[in-house]
Amino acid sequence: MIGEIVAVFAGGLVLAMGGMAFFQRDMIYHPGREKVAPADAGVPEMVPVTIRSHDGFMNTGWYGAPRDRYQPTIVYFHGNAGTVAHRAHKARLFLDEGFGVLLVGYRGYGGNPGSPSEEGLYSDSRAALGWLISRGVPQGQIVLYGESLGTGVAVQMATEHVNVVGVVLEAPYTRLPDLAPVYVLPGFAEMVMLDRFDNRAKIGHVRSPMLILHGQQDGVVPVDMGRELKERARMGVEAHFIAAAGHNDLYSHGAGQLVTDFIRKQLEP
Repeated sequence: MIGEIVAVFAGGLVLAMGGMAFFQRDMIYHPGREKVAPADAGVPEMVPVTIRSHDGFMNTGWYGAPRDRYQPTIVYFHGNAGTVAHRAHKARLFLDEGFGVLLVGYRGYGGNPGSPSEEGLYSDSRAALGWLISRGVPQGQIVLYGESLGTGVAVQMATEHVNVVGVVLEAPYTRLPDLAPVYVLPGFAEMVMLDRFDNRAKIGHVRSPMLILHGQQDGVVPVDMGRELKERARMGVEAHFIAAAGHNDLYSHGAGQLVTDFIRKQLEP
């Protein structure tokens, strides 16, 4: 009887693991589908911009120009859920500082066609950066900002664009397989995950100044991952591990001011 119970349990576990492998991207990405106008989100000076990725997808993000040509532009790579509209409150803060902001539109999000994947998000982000640079914004006036899942995009872009003003990582993780639920068999996520966003391996190749922000109460991405990335990064990384903050409320605990101060510091002669 015990053997039969174990066999049934093991068979069920294998089926569950197989289902996780097959539907893994549905578990990682939770795109909002709605289209929202920038004005309705509180950033009327931003405009929707549609950019063709290198593999042919047309993705719409939002762009607001800097107050003058001496101010930097923040290229913002958002997290796994919602749309660019859900980051409008952060864009509002940066626009009020005089910075430009490009909220990168991903495939499958906000009414954009296609489905998200690691390589797809890289392609969308490369195209967005190419579009911005084609408008006359040099790498030396660009800040790469990654939020949660988007930290993997920001780190990859920072390895390809080495002369940016700085890189901001909000609630960064080491690698996606490291975030697999505790009930997943050891090593299973490592074997089957298609999308990895391996910040651990890449962060040492980032040459630009870096700011890491992480809440010590983060229940989604453990703060120890942010600490590990700080240790693996090049010397001189600025990091703030905010005692009262969780995963989604860093801006309620002063993160916005830390970001603007960091950017201003990089612009000092």
